[in-house]
Amino acid sequence: MKKEYLAEMIGTAVLVFMGCGTAMLVGCDAEAGSGYLLTALAFGLSIVAMAYCIGNISGCHINPAVSLAVYLSGNLSEQDLLGYVLSQVIGGFVGSALLAAIFGLGGVEDMTGGFGANGLAGVSGNMFAGLLVEIILTFIFVLCILGVTDKRAGHGSFGGLIIGLTLTFVHILGIGLTGTSVNPARSIAPAVFALIKGNSAPIIALWVFIVGPLAGAFIAALCWGIISKKTAPKPKKRKA
Repeated sequence: MKKEYLAEMIGTAVLVFMGCGTAMLVGCDAEAGSGYLLTALAFGLSIVAMAYCIGNISGCHINPAVSLAVYLSGNLSEQDLLGYVLSQVIGGFVGSALLAAIFGLGGVEDMTGGFGANGLAGVSGNMFAGLLVEIILTFIFVLCILGVTDKRAGHGSFGGLIIGLTLTFVHILGIGLTGTSVNPARSIAPAVFALIKGNSAPIIALWVFIVGPLAGAFIAALCWGIISKKTAPKPKKRKA
């Protein structure tokens, strides 16, 4: 396995373990507030930690939607796109398996009832509304990543912090609506583990959390390609 793929697997495992694990432990009730914000921070800080850990190895995508956008921007080969996505999905299963071991063997109650899986309760089960939420939130998140990582941006070592805070930012709105995916690899494994535990709702709606983020990333890459183009300088008029 290429070191970049291994890095992506580890990074995604950490994201799912810390983000979904926090949700399982404290719950995501918007009325309670604290659990809601703690979960948003857990996902965001996971990105910050991994960005400064594996960013120089793989770019720290740890998200198929991000890898798709980077590929569409011409900065990732087709082979590496496939390798990254497979590694990320495997990493998601590793993170969820660790949570299953802790919450199952340790007898700790899962406050989400489904391994921190995404759902449509916040949009009253409306799949179209959930899909729209995921497209918009992913668009914002991925557009930020493309902008921050652009060589002309000049953010230097602050890039990872900015991206992590942006993920926290989109979670603050999205948790109460869909649980916030913006990342198919973060959604697939929890849905499968929830199904194993007898909760079929996440797996039924899983397509929303695959299609939505990928569509949002596609639109973000398209938009960034338009707004980031350098325009040719206008020739100066010569004085008569």
